[in-house]
Amino acid sequence: MNNTVIIEQSGRVDKVLSGLLQVSRNQIEKLIKDGLVQVNERVITKTSYKLVIGDRVSYQFLEATKKEPAKIDFDVEILYEDDDILVVNKPSGLVIHPAPSVKEPTLVDWLIHRGISLSTISGEERHGIVHRIDKETTGALVVAKNNEAHQKLSEQLQEKSMGRYYLALIDCPLKDDTVINKPIGRNPKNRLKMDIVDNGKEAKTAFVKLAEGKGNTELIIAKLFTGRTHQIRVHLETLGRHILGDALYGYKSKSYKVSRVNLHAYQLYLIHPRSGEKMQFVAPLFDDMKQFLTAYFDKEFVDKQIAPNKVSGWFRK
Repeated sequence: MNNTVIIEQSGRVDKVLSGLLQVSRNQIEKLIKDGLVQVNERVITKTSYKLVIGDRVSYQFLEATKKEPAKIDFDVEILYEDDDILVVNKPSGLVIHPAPSVKEPTLVDWLIHRGISLSTISGEERHGIVHRIDKETTGALVVAKNNEAHQKLSEQLQEKSMGRYYLALIDCPLKDDTVINKPIGRNPKNRLKMDIVDNGKEAKTAFVKLAEGKGNTELIIAKLFTGRTHQIRVHLETLGRHILGDALYGYKSKSYKVSRVNLHAYQLYLIHPRSGEKMQFVAPLFDDMKQFLTAYFDKEFVDKQIAPNKVSGWFRK
C-alpha cells in the first residue's frame, strides 16, 4: 500500500522520513534501495536526496514474508486481537525477534507460524514489533498487524500516550517511593550490561512500594517514562536493589530458589490506532511469580494492591 506525506521541513530524505515515521534511518535506507520511495512521483535512489518544503513523498512497505520456522513447540497467550493489533502475554525465555545471535524460535517466528498478518515498518526481522520486552521478562506486548497501526502506535510511544506498568519482586525493600532520572548506555566493561553513563540516553523510571514479604523481599510497581534496554534493572541497581533472579545486575540467591528475572509487564495502556478508543490490558502473572507471592506475601493484600483499576493511581500521588 502506498502512503503519501507532504513535507513541512527540508532536509535529507532519510533523516526527514525517519523522524516522520518513527523508524530507523537504516530502515528508510533499505526502502530507498528497494525503489519504494518517490519524491514528486519520481523514484529516488540516494539517501542524501534533499527534500524541500512542499515536496510530495510516497513510500511503500512490503508485506511480511510468510515463512515457516524450523520448529514451533510452544504457544503464547493472546489477550486481545482485532484487525489492527494483537496483545500477547509473553512468557519468560522467549526472544522477541530474530537476530544473528539468536538460534531458537522467536515471537516473530510464532506470529508467522500462526499466519498472523504483520506490519513491516520495523524491517524484515521485526515484523509487527512496536516495542520490546527482554528475553526473561514476561507480560503484555502489543503487535501491529498493519503499517498504519504500527505508525500510530509508534507515535503514541513517543508522545507517552502508550505505556506499561511493571511488577517486580526485589531482594530488599525500597526506603521510599522514588523516581530515578539517570542516563543509560552500554556498560564499557561488560557488553551484556547497560549502565549509568554520562553520554547515555535519557532514562526515567518511577518506583512505588506495594507490599513487603518474608525474607526481606518486596513487591514493587514501576512506570517507564522512557524505553531504554534493561532500564528498570539498571535504575534499581543504582538504589542497591535487585530483581529476584537477576544475577546479571547483582542479585545473589538466598535460601529460596528463583529460576528467572521476576519482572512482569502487568498492565498495558494505549489508544486504538483505528477507533481512537482508550484501552487497557492486564497480563496475568505466570505461575512461578504467583507461587512466590503466595508463599512469601499476604496474597489477599497483594491482590488488592494490584487490582487493575488501582494500578495507574499509584503514580498520581
